[in-house]
Amino acid sequence: MEKEFELEIHKCALCYNANCKKIYKNIDPERIIRALRFDNKKGARTLIENNYLDKNDTLEKCPLYINIDMILDNIVTNNEKVEGFENIDISTEICGVKLENPFMLSSSIVGSTYEMCKNAFEDGWAGVCTKTISMMNIEESSPRFSVLKDWDKSFMGFKNIEQLSEYTVEENMEMIKRLKNEYPTKVIIASIMGRDEEEWAYLTKEVTKAGADLVELNFSCPNMKYKETGSDVGQNPDLVEKYTKIVKENTNIPVLAKMTPNITDMRVPAMAAKRGGADGISAINTIKSITGVDIDSLVPEPQVNGKSSLGGYSGRAVKPIALRYIAEMVNSEELKDMYYSGMGGIYTWKDSVEFMLLGCSTIQITTAIMEYGSRIIDDLILGLKIFMKEKNYSKVSDFIGISKCNVINNDILDKETIEFPKFNYEKCIGCGRCYISCKDGGHHAIKFDENRKPILDGTKCVGCQLCKLVCPQNAIEKSPRRIPKLR
Repeated sequence: MEKEFELEIHKCALCYNANCKKIYKNIDPERIIRALRFDNKKGARTLIENNYLDKNDTLEKCPLYINIDMILDNIVTNNEKVEGFENIDISTEICGVKLENPFMLSSSIVGSTYEMCKNAFEDGWAGVCTKTISMMNIEESSPRFSVLKDWDKSFMGFKNIEQLSEYTVEENMEMIKRLKNEYPTKVIIASIMGRDEEEWAYLTKEVTKAGADLVELNFSCPNMKYKETGSDVGQNPDLVEKYTKIVKENTNIPVLAKMTPNITDMRVPAMAAKRGGADGISAINTIKSITGVDIDSLVPEPQVNGKSSLGGYSGRAVKPIALRYIAEMVNSEELKDMYYSGMGGIYTWKDSVEFMLLGCSTIQITTAIMEYGSRIIDDLILGLKIFMKEKNYSKVSDFIGISKCNVINNDILDKETIEFPKFNYEKCIGCGRCYISCKDGGHHAIKFDENRKPILDGTKCVGCQLCKLVCPQNAIEKSPRRIPKLR
């Protein structure tokens, strides 16, 4: 039943103005299913009224014939309704600038126009980092995106070969002024990029006059055609320090330096930015990549008139890399006191909380918005509030950075104890996946009995837990205790 439940959820197209809204009198099924898709079962339960199956006399049908009644019944049966989270304070701040919640649009197409920013603000986003403003002549390719998809057709990884804002400096200044005038409580970070000291200084003065709350220095775009711009700068600590210093000398608002992941050690340019006077770090930008080669045309994607190029990789696949860089910086003695704005593969409230637990006080998002729209803010806020309610946190700052101390060097991890896997035979279907993986990729520690049930050989098991990870039934669990290693 649980598998049927999950399959029905992932069949949903998350339609715009969905037909199913017209079928049910008291609930919005698309909103509920969207909560489930964004790791928010408890949040979904709060959206369901007692008379949730009351329907209108309508001929409207789901085009995918999803069993919505079964989904709703499963949520109500298996999840208690969480109460008292609505008024939890999720405000935060970065470099002294207050935000009503931690969630912002990151510098990209999603923050490139007044209309997009306006819609996001009205949906509930706390701020925006504009698409990078420059004095360069920006021309884009068509098409300019490619994607790797998961089993349910959702984005796993996303590649772009876009550059910076195609609008003039003057047009971007008008956008910032208008947004600040109409939405004074929202935070605007102006992303800028220059080619030399004069351009960095000029752009800094302009965005400051226009009313930006912070300025973010794009030292990280991987798609630039100009030398010594974008990630070329981010890989050169001397340039990072020089340009950061120029910006600080020409503004009185906080400065964030946006780091490139296309480097071995992000701490090096981050420390250079700090020496230049940066107040905080934004990380990470996209990773240089090729998502694949079309086997028929023999050209990588996206294909632009028969050719392609390296591009920036984002989406869920990059989150572990982003978390790694954040953890390294926040645990660095030289960088531990910097402010951090985290991004990279963030889709759900859980993703966001992971970045905050490692030290990020704000979250920036692009790819998830491109895939699902700015409406995802609903579940980011709902999930965060429920998390804080259940953990008894009264404010966001209570848990920012509390997990960073749990990231330590491998050489001081516990090597003296072991945690064996534990088989749940009620869930086990005897598929043998654990046996195969342990035999061919582990330590020959699992055997089958006559009923095709796995038996653990404790003299060979090293507690690597590969078997647990490959089990399709979640029938292998953590042992409740650790024991000393056999010697």
